[in-house]
Amino acid sequence: MSSPAHSPSLRPGSTLFSNPRMPPPAPAPALLLQPGLWLPGRGLTRRGEVGLSPAAGRRGDRRPAPPQGRHWKAGEYPGTAAAAAAPPAQGKHWKAGEYPATSVAPDSRKPRTPLKNVKKRLEAREEAKAWACTVTEALADRINAKNWQEALQVFEMLKEQTFYHPKEGTYMKLIVLLGRSGQPSRAHQLFDEMQEQGLPPTPELYTALIGAYCRSGQLDQALQLLTDMKASPTCQPDVYTYSIIIKACVDSSRFDLVDDIYRDMAQRSITPNTVTQNIVLSGYGNAGRLDDMEKVLSAMLDSRTCKPDVWTMNIILSLFGNRGQIELMEKWYEKFRSYGIEPETRTLNILIGAYGKKRMYDKMSAVMEYMRKLAFPWTTATYNNVIEAFAEVGDAKNMEHTFNQMRSEGMKPDTKTFCCLINGFSKAGLFHKVVGMVKLAERLDVPANTSFHNAVLGACAKAGDLIEMERVFMYMKHKQCAPDAVTYSILVEAYRKEGMTDKIYALHQENPTLAPADLVMV
Repeated sequence: MSSPAHSPSLRPGSTLFSNPRMPPPAPAPALLLQPGLWLPGRGLTRRGEVGLSPAAGRRGDRRPAPPQGRHWKAGEYPGTAAAAAAPPAQGKHWKAGEYPATSVAPDSRKPRTPLKNVKKRLEAREEAKAWACTVTEALADRINAKNWQEALQVFEMLKEQTFYHPKEGTYMKLIVLLGRSGQPSRAHQLFDEMQEQGLPPTPELYTALIGAYCRSGQLDQALQLLTDMKASPTCQPDVYTYSIIIKACVDSSRFDLVDDIYRDMAQRSITPNTVTQNIVLSGYGNAGRLDDMEKVLSAMLDSRTCKPDVWTMNIILSLFGNRGQIELMEKWYEKFRSYGIEPETRTLNILIGAYGKKRMYDKMSAVMEYMRKLAFPWTTATYNNVIEAFAEVGDAKNMEHTFNQMRSEGMKPDTKTFCCLINGFSKAGLFHKVVGMVKLAERLDVPANTSFHNAVLGACAKAGDLIEMERVFMYMKHKQCAPDAVTYSILVEAYRKEGMTDKIYALHQENPTLAPADLVMV
């Protein structure tokens, strides 16, 4: 049986299931998706229409997309959320603060400085700061290097700058530097210049200037400044000022002025401190006035405000140690220990030096072992005392061994180290090692002061090399290293042995004070 040529549709609502008694079917509800949008299962849209993505359909975001043919204005496009941030039309000129994409307040309508001008200003400011830092740092470097000539030159450059204004601290550092360099007159000029700049003097500045004169032995000028301080209501002297004056009196053996200064201090209710008493104690000891020293020490022991300290102990031990009175040194050491004063590294170094000079090497070694046991460090001064002890007797082997041990432990030798080495090798007749020590000191940047040049001059004189001795003396003056009485005594003695009276006469003409006239006629 063949199938019918036509099979009617069996879907509801067809004429096959139609009932004339049934009411007509209700119209179909309106579709939620408009024609032309995405249809489930197809993923395509009609030609010329825009649809939503499947993800948007799942989220329920059924915002209709506009047709492509329409031109939307800024902020009206329905598919964007940042409508206010949309760029404006190119044809419109926006005023300051009205541009919708900026948050500039409407009241900020000042004209902006061009960026290149701002950059130039910043660069100029940084250059000024850099220049100021460069000059001030250069001045600090010269002061730390104790180069007073270059320090004054840099200070003159600093005063010419527009950013400069005088400071008390700068003048204080320069006055102290000039005082330590033996330039009290230049220090006084800076002191006067500071007052002309509008800076009032202070007790500290007066004390620094007094110290400059005292270091140069110009006690009369220092006393005059002390009188000026007393007349100034804001610059009264204190115990530190009087201590400097007392030290100058002691160094120049003006012990008659010490009692006057003590009375002046008592009238002003200024009590001497331990530092002041130690200065007087040391002065009496170096001058050999042991009775006066004992009086000062007894007063310190009985005082409640001026008790002896470890510095007092070091002064007494150093005094007897340098005089070779080992028994008295050991007696006072035990006595100070009974007063509760404990030794320090410097104290034990004094004992080592005293034992070394008396060639008591077992006690010297015992003190060094005691230092190791109590964790006292071996300092450069410790090694210098041992080297000096061997140098005094010309023991080049032990001296060189000690020096090598010193360097192996990382201790840096100083000027005294090389002075002792040069003297020791010179006494041993090893002049080639003297030359090696001079070169090594130059390589290690060890300062060559007057004592160093005196050691080299002594080695040249002992070797009989007067030409090299004169060359060292000229080099010494070229380096502005002032010769002292020891320098001229070495030269005069060397010329006297050779009968060169004309050379001695020339030295006397050059410096009559340091080259005595009685040595001219031999």
